[in-house]
Amino acid sequence: MPTSFTFSNDRALIDRDLVHRWLSEESYWAKGRSRATQDAAIDASRNYSIRDDADRQVGYARVVTDGVTFAWLCDVFVDEKARGHGIGRMLVEGVLEDLRESSTVKRIMLATSTAGGLYAQYGFAPSADPDHYMVKLIDRG
Repeated sequence: MPTSFTFSNDRALIDRDLVHRWLSEESYWAKGRSRATQDAAIDASRNYSIRDDADRQVGYARVVTDGVTFAWLCDVFVDEKARGHGIGRMLVEGVLEDLRESSTVKRIMLATSTAGGLYAQYGFAPSADPDHYMVKLIDRG
């Protein structure tokens, strides 16, 4: 396993084929997502990657934001072979630092069923008033 990793917010470094495979085949939240949908999501979001010392992408995260008041951290994924090396922590730390430096965002939200412990280390907590948050799913047939 490589010994060093680099965080980047450069969208040009995103391996779109790899990210699409990870999310559409291996994630629990985006199974079956089309490549066109994933590319559109990348193009409309802030994107982050972790690369190893052989310049292979080993992690990805995406933030949907207006850059002013609100951000949604999503599509956080670490390659299975690279897990256990602090890459998830590096992604979260890098995203938070990027949002602190480049925006006035005051609220960052996310949804997870498997990594609550990781996010709690960075101050994420269940909503104080979850009854006020609502979701509408659109049936596209």
